[in-house]
Amino acid sequence: MANRLSVIATRTGDDGTTGLGDGSRTPKDAPRIAAMGDVDELNSVIGLLLTESLPADISTDLLTIQHDLFDMGAELCIPGHTAVKDEQIAHLDARLAHYNAALPPLREFILPGGTRGAAQAHVARTVCRRAERAVVALAKVDNVNPPVRQYLNRLSDLMFVLARCINQHAGQKDTFWAGAQARR
Repeated sequence: MANRLSVIATRTGDDGTTGLGDGSRTPKDAPRIAAMGDVDELNSVIGLLLTESLPADISTDLLTIQHDLFDMGAELCIPGHTAVKDEQIAHLDARLAHYNAALPPLREFILPGGTRGAAQAHVARTVCRRAERAVVALAKVDNVNPPVRQYLNRLSDLMFVLARCINQHAGQKDTFWAGAQARR
């Protein structure tokens, strides 16, 4: 494989534009770049989560998700390119069902937190929601393959469930939200 990035500091972005995968240039604050950046940040946050001591199946799933998010970044970087497939969404649906089956049903809202790993999964969930909003905003001005949005929607749900699973694995109970009256 040839070197893909032989020069990191090209200085071509000094004018406030950045290059897309098709060779075109676009402003760094364009909706496409915002979506790409949020997906990249999400991938990084999941990478940080992977530094925690996690159950093996969760680590394996998170690594698969990182590869999927890299595919998504490529799709967003190359207008008209398709990389995220319905099968990837189906995989998330299957993993959601798998992890949800081991959890008690929720009857109340929970607060983000518990173990450090669970808290990081909640951060990933919120970054995922932001990435989803950026993709929705991009779709208002340019074509976006629907599976990209659907993947992010499922992934945020999965990150919520994984946070609960991580707490459960560590023997940490969920922290239930208490309304203002209950906190007095």
